[in-house]
Amino acid sequence: MVTVKDYKKRESKTGDAFYVLVLQGSVTPVRSKSTDKLYFTAKTCTVSTTFDEDTCKDLIGMQFPGKIVKVETAPYQYAIPETGEIVTLEHRWEYQDNTQEVIENQVVEESEIY
Repeated sequence: MVTVKDYKKRESKTGDAFYVLVLQGSVTPVRSKSTDKLYFTAKTCTVSTTFDEDTCKDLIGMQFPGKIVKVETAPYQYAIPETGEIVTLEHRWEYQDNTQEVIENQVVEESEIY
């Protein structure tokens, strides 16, 4: 499950305003590479919408089936907001629902019916 935690206003390349929902996945334990200590985190991502601001506000707290997954990308530069440090990333986090998986598991081959 993912939870709508927030929303943000964005601007398209053509200058049109639109809103994205900020989604957060479930809590996951992770071990720090530098300290070897365990900590908890939850992955977040944004998903574009066609909603107005009031609808986005109303969706905060709502849960949806699915998960946030790591998707490999071409390398790109990213500035860490807290420190300003520039790092190179080769992935992004993306919402993935399980609709296709559910459909595939529910389909019965014709040969199995007869």
